[in-house]
Order: sequence, then C-alpha cells, then structure tokens
Amino acid sequence: MRELQKYNKKRNFKKTKEPIGKKQKSTKKLHFVVQHHLARKDHFDLRLEWHGVLKSWAVPKGPSYNSKDRRLAVKVEDHPLNYRNFEGTIPKGEYGGGTVMIWDEGYWEPISSTVSFKKPIKFLLHGKRLKGHWTLIPFKEENWLLIKEKDEEPFQDIKNFTTSIRSGKTMEEIAGKIILTNSEKMIDKKNKITKKDIFSYYEKIAERMLPYIKNRLISTIRSPQGIEKTKFYKKHFENIDNYLGKIKITNDKGKKEDYYYIKDTQGILSEVQMNSYEFHIWGSTVPKIKKPNLMIFDLDPDEKLSLEKVREGVKDLKSILDELKLPAFLKTSGGKGYHIVVPLPMKSWNDFRNFAKNIANLMEKKWPEKYTSNMSKKKRRNKIFIDWVRNTEKATSVAPYSVRLRKNIPVSMPIKWSELDKVKPNEITMKEAIKRLNRQDPWQELKDFL
Repeated sequence: MRELQKYNKKRNFKKTKEPIGKKQKSTKKLHFVVQHHLARKDHFDLRLEWHGVLKSWAVPKGPSYNSKDRRLAVKVEDHPLNYRNFEGTIPKGEYGGGTVMIWDEGYWEPISSTVSFKKPIKFLLHGKRLKGHWTLIPFKEENWLLIKEKDEEPFQDIKNFTTSIRSGKTMEEIAGKIILTNSEKMIDKKNKITKKDIFSYYEKIAERMLPYIKNRLISTIRSPQGIEKTKFYKKHFENIDNYLGKIKITNDKGKKEDYYYIKDTQGILSEVQMNSYEFHIWGSTVPKIKKPNLMIFDLDPDEKLSLEKVREGVKDLKSILDELKLPAFLKTSGGKGYHIVVPLPMKSWNDFRNFAKNIANLMEKKWPEKYTSNMSKKKRRNKIFIDWVRNTEKATSVAPYSVRLRKNIPVSMPIKWSELDKVKPNEITMKEAIKRLNRQDPWQELKDFL
C-alpha cells in the first residue's frame, strides 16, 4: 500500500472515477498498458506491471519505432494494477484532469533476470501496436529515455493510431463532449465575448436548435481571429472526426464535391471548436436532398428604411400566407430584418423556387411602392427586397438559434408573432437567448411539420 500512497493523495475519489490505489498480486504474465492522456498537456503514459503495481512514465511525444529517436519518459508515481482498465474523463480541476484512452495493451517481459528501476531496463513488448525490443534508460532524476531497439519488427507510425485499442472510440468520443482549445480567444473584443462564451452558448441551446439544423447540409462562417478580422465561408467537408455526416453533391461543372451536415450536439460543438460560429442551412434534409421542405423569406430592407416599415413588410407577407392557409413562423435575422419560415414540402427544387418567387412577385404587384423581388441594390431604393432566392438548391439561410458574427454577437432567434413590434432584428444576444429557453417554445408547432 505504501507504493500507492502518493497516487491516492493526489486524487479525490468522490470526484474522479479513477480506481482507488490498492496493491494487488501480480499475475503470471506481466501486463503493460499505454494510455493516451489529453490533459493540460497532451502525452502518453507507459505503465509496466511490477510487484503488484504499475510502474509509470509520462512520454510527452509518445513511443517511436524509429531506433534513432530518444523519447523523454518522465517517471511518475506508481499506479494500481487495475488502472490499466481505466478509460474515460478525469474532471477538470482534478489531478490529471482530461481524457484518458487505452491506446495499447498487452504483456511485457524483462530481458534480464534482475530488474532495477534505477538502472536501464531492456524488455520485450507483446502489444497490439507496440512490439519487439525496447529500452528505458534513466539519465537525470526522474527523467528517462524510451528507445526502440533494432529488431525484425516492421516500422509503425503511431500517428496512424487514433482510436482506443479497447473500445474503438476516438478521444472526442470518450470525452463525450468536445475538448475546447484557445477558449479565451476574443471573438468580439469590444464586448469581451470569447470563444468559450460562444461554445457555452451552443452547449446550452443545442437541444432547441437541433430539430432545425440536424441532417440539413450546412455552410458555416469561420472567424479564427474574431469579428474584426478576416472571416471564411465554408461549405465543403474537411473534418476527419466522426461527428459530422457527409454526402457527395454534383456541382454545376459535373464534379462531385463533399458537403456536410450536423448529426447531433457534438457536431455543432466540433464546428465551434474549429472556429465555425455562424451556421447556415439548406431547405431540404439529407435523406430527401432533392425534396425541399423548409421555405425561408428574408425581408431585406434598403438601409434608409425605418424599422417600422420592415415590420409592416412582415405583416403584409404574413397576410398573404394566411390567405393561402400556410403556417408561418417568425425569427429575427440577427441583422437588419426578419425571417419568415414556412414548412412546405415539395417534390422538386424547381417547384419550390417558383412558389417562393411567385409570393415575392405577388407582394411586388400588390404593393409596388413598398416591395421588390429584384435583388439589385438600385431596385431596392426605399423598398424591401423579398429575398426568395434562398429557396433554390444549394442556397442557404442562417439557422434558427445561430449566432451572427457581428457587433455584440446577436442571435437569429425564433420569436412569437406577438413579439414582432417589441423585438428588434438584432437585439437578442446569447444571454437573452439562453434566458428565453425557460419560456414556451414559439416554434413548438413547427417541429410537427419537420
């Protein structure tokens, strides 16, 4: 038990699921385990069974099959034998807080009949990923070197092994939530909004957001250096994790390209981790990509028009949809106008587009002094452009509950029709959006159409 006192003192077992340190009888074969440990610093832990405990070293760069590499291995406290079965998360704030993955396991055998953990140790590894002759050499205090000896084992690049040898999971899947890096990066310096703030917002809002973004092809706006610096528009799949779905879509030139979609909360958070903060969605779902079902009208006013005129436009459009007995739902754009969302399944994008265009044309004919269906800036003077173009294949519109990468990071927020005259298009912040989760969902009925 004395060997494990240091181990036990460092841990609060009411908070961590790591095993309590109890000495056990050694087995006939000596176990070894290598655990990938993503804590404050990313590293690997090599553990060799000896006299009822696991002798342990932290290897910052991990083992290498290149016999010329001298990998630093820092000797740490002994661990209990059953630690070789530990895979999961250590809570933040606890010793070693982070994610632990069983990267390799098997048996080891010392080549010498006598083993001292103060002198060089030559040994054989019989693992699934690590095999052959290895040496551990102490050189200064707790610092050792881990070296692969030349033998007949074929070279392996450890970078190719990114999943647990036991569960098959990636580090992200074991964590159960995405590991956030650069959390204190300022996205909106003036309002002191960080990457962590946006990540936290999406964690809380995800359940409410998912029905409208799940299984719809997306494009995102990335802002690696904040809203004042260059932003990037991304619509093609490039991630290698398992959180995002992808399908191939043929472009106008006949070339197939990878598009991607969100499957669950982890998909949203993984995009935020990659600095994608603003989400835009297609009008169709992946299973029925050629059959759109969610029509969006964006009322985009001339900059000189008053908010009162914009709200009047929303009411006029709502009156037409009411005449057609079509259900309609309202949200702020997070920009200058409002969005009206109509659940309307159709057999083709062509029909979908034409229907939306006809609505815009109808408004233009009925109120020619107020509205235009032409996107030209010249035609829009003192008028509101009824943006029907978003209802064409491959076009997108900002997703409900998405933040906008603008001053104060506003949210495109679903609201009640009764709130139209009370809520400005860009006034709902992330904090306000979270508070609104306690209210009745204004789009509850829309979920029944999706």
